[in-house]
Amino acid sequence: MTDRHWMGLALAQARMALLGSSPNPPVGCVIVRDGAVLGAGHTQQVGGPHAEVMAMRDAQAQAHGLRGATAYVTLEPCSHHGRTPPCADALVREGVARVVVALLDPNPLVAGQGAERLRAAGVVVDTLDPTSADALAAREIKIGFLSRMVRGKPWVRLKVAASIDGRTALDNGQSQWITGPEARADGHAWRARASAVLTGIGTVLDDNPRMDVRGIDTPRQPGRVVLDSQWRTPLDAHILAQPAGAWVYGVADDAQALARREALSQSGATVITAQASSTGQVDLAWLLTDLAQRGVNELHLEAGARLNAAFIEADAVDEFLMYLAPKLIGPGRALAALSPLAQLQDAVTLQFDDVQRVGNDLRLVARAPGRHLF
Repeated sequence: MTDRHWMGLALAQARMALLGSSPNPPVGCVIVRDGAVLGAGHTQQVGGPHAEVMAMRDAQAQAHGLRGATAYVTLEPCSHHGRTPPCADALVREGVARVVVALLDPNPLVAGQGAERLRAAGVVVDTLDPTSADALAAREIKIGFLSRMVRGKPWVRLKVAASIDGRTALDNGQSQWITGPEARADGHAWRARASAVLTGIGTVLDDNPRMDVRGIDTPRQPGRVVLDSQWRTPLDAHILAQPAGAWVYGVADDAQALARREALSQSGATVITAQASSTGQVDLAWLLTDLAQRGVNELHLEAGARLNAAFIEADAVDEFLMYLAPKLIGPGRALAALSPLAQLQDAVTLQFDDVQRVGNDLRLVARAPGRHLF
């Protein structure tokens, strides 16, 4: 078996961590000797063991010693004491002879120090070519974490469900259901992997959504974020009723608005006074920085046409997740209320990363060219 085969198993382990590891990166580890897997594991929920420790525990449970083994890890082992001890030290203690790393960790608390710590202890460390298929696959699995570490902001994914003519609802607001049950279930799977789901006050007032994950077996619910400049979120809104409540961002500071803000706070919501934009709305650049500081890796945007347009026109969307139903609706609500263009070359240009049929609908995943190369 080759390094490519074993790293493929480690990547499969990393995918198993996608729904539970945030704000930590989803990492997989496989430990091998003499062509046999001794142990495998992936990152647990925050505060729990990292992938390397889970793989070592798996080996120990099978009475396998690890001296002379090779560990395949999808991200550089950590070298610092956080919520858990350094994984690099644990690998050294167990006598692992070689570590193959898919990606170096851009976290400034690691940033090559894990690999150097291993080498200093006599462990051979090999890092994949960053352009290799496995390294790129590892990047995709951890794209939100990498975005937060490198850019200081989450990876923003805008999700919409629309007809072929780009309508998300009828003129009267009716939207249930444009897409079929398979597409809706698939959308919940994408929602489940996000650190947080964001919507605007317009959607809260019009639809009263829950914005939680349903029908998916997930170890955690993503956080819920409401942009509400005037603090108008009803105290009985479904989005506030979840066990973890919601983060409500606003800017208004007149007496009536502050009274509404205080009522929201008393109801259990986390209220956050944001930096205001020139139009008196929540400043989106400031918002993304704040969310990153709160540990949000992937931000899943499910909003109305105006907020979608605000994110797009601020160049704040990294990825578009679009479900298109084979329906023509005619006049109705657009997926984004974009400003008119004077010339076609000013259009937002994307590239399709993935196109799949989901039930009777199409799922399109699109990005601006090179968006993930940070």
